[in-house]
Amino acid sequence: MEKTRKPLALLLSLPVLAWAFFDFANTIFSANIVTLFFPQYITAVVGDNPQLEQIASTIIAYANAASAVLLILFSPLYGVVMDRTGRRKRFVMIFTLITVTGAILMGIFGDMNTGLLLGLPNGLVITIIIFVIAKFGFSSGNVFYDGMLSSLGKKEEIPLISGFGVALGYLGTLFGIITVMYLVGDAGVHNTFWMSGVLFLIFALPLFFINKDKHVKKSTSSSKSFLTGYKDIYHTFKEAKSYPSIFFFMIAYFFVNDALATAIAMMQPYATTVVGFSPSDFLVVFMVATGFSIVGALVFGFVNKALGSKKTFLIISILLGAAITVAAVPLPMWTFWIAASMFGIAMGSVWVVSRTMIIELAPPGREGQFFGLFAFSAKMSAIIGPFIYGTITLALSQYGPLASRIAITSLLVMVIIGIIFHTFVKEASEDDAMRVE
Repeated sequence: MEKTRKPLALLLSLPVLAWAFFDFANTIFSANIVTLFFPQYITAVVGDNPQLEQIASTIIAYANAASAVLLILFSPLYGVVMDRTGRRKRFVMIFTLITVTGAILMGIFGDMNTGLLLGLPNGLVITIIIFVIAKFGFSSGNVFYDGMLSSLGKKEEIPLISGFGVALGYLGTLFGIITVMYLVGDAGVHNTFWMSGVLFLIFALPLFFINKDKHVKKSTSSSKSFLTGYKDIYHTFKEAKSYPSIFFFMIAYFFVNDALATAIAMMQPYATTVVGFSPSDFLVVFMVATGFSIVGALVFGFVNKALGSKKTFLIISILLGAAITVAAVPLPMWTFWIAASMFGIAMGSVWVVSRTMIIELAPPGREGQFFGLFAFSAKMSAIIGPFIYGTITLALSQYGPLASRIAITSLLVMVIIGIIFHTFVKEASEDDAMRVE
């Protein structure tokens, strides 16, 4: 039997290192474009008074929800494709190229203003549409990327590999922000889009060239119709009810991810239009939060190994709820640094634990299919959270910053609901005993 590798040897093996560098690469896109510069761009173009700032928040939230709708339409196919073909890297490459192309096009059209489209500058409208497609590509690629994790090591090695990937990812965040800000300087914010896309591509190349997919023999199921994938994911959902822990965990993650994904998307407009940070000051806040994300990803990889996934996920959820509470209450500005630090820890660690829990709780050999269902659950929440947030800011826009405070409070409700469902999750060994035949 193959011995468990020492941590350093494990993490520095080429397939693991290349896989982790893709986390370094894709967080450049998610941090620079999704969290920072796309919201800054929208707020700068749309909002020049308190009411319009809330309208800008609505646009940002709805754009994120729209990209999640696209993923909902296609994600039922992804897990089935992984299990049937074994192909993960190929689709990571395809969706990465879609994302990079979108980022470059956002940089081209972001500065265009040659007329009106839907009553708005045409460059703005086109940039929003491209953002929706680019984020869809980014999220789709991550489904296949996460699916590669189980092939990188033994079950007991997975938490450390996952934590290493997330930690290296947040180093990518810091690198991406500093590099892009240095190169762009005082040029228009739209230039950050294409530059972030190019950096994403550069650091994704190691995975493209080093990692390999496992060979899977073709089966007769590969000849089934396109719609079979949706039927399979429906049957997987029904089957998940026979595995109580993975079923309840997906519901819990649905609500916790609802809060997390929405907070990530809305952090920049909230901090600048409600708390009062300037865009440049917020960059510092975000980099501090990212630093805590690195710590969270590394530390919680070991915490997860020591305490188990269930307790670790509960701790992270409570921490996220505390961060949202501090941010929602009208406290002195310095308290937002505390909220950002707690949020950073939660942000850096939640994916470490959630990816590990799916591998632990999924039936052997069916991880890809349950990752597809997991992505479906996560992205359904990514529709609802931003939609609720954006609807609140739109409906209450006349109240200015109060609208955003009420909107962010709705995220705390989501976390509490998630924690309640998580109490029904059992550890993998206990779940075997509870499984419904």
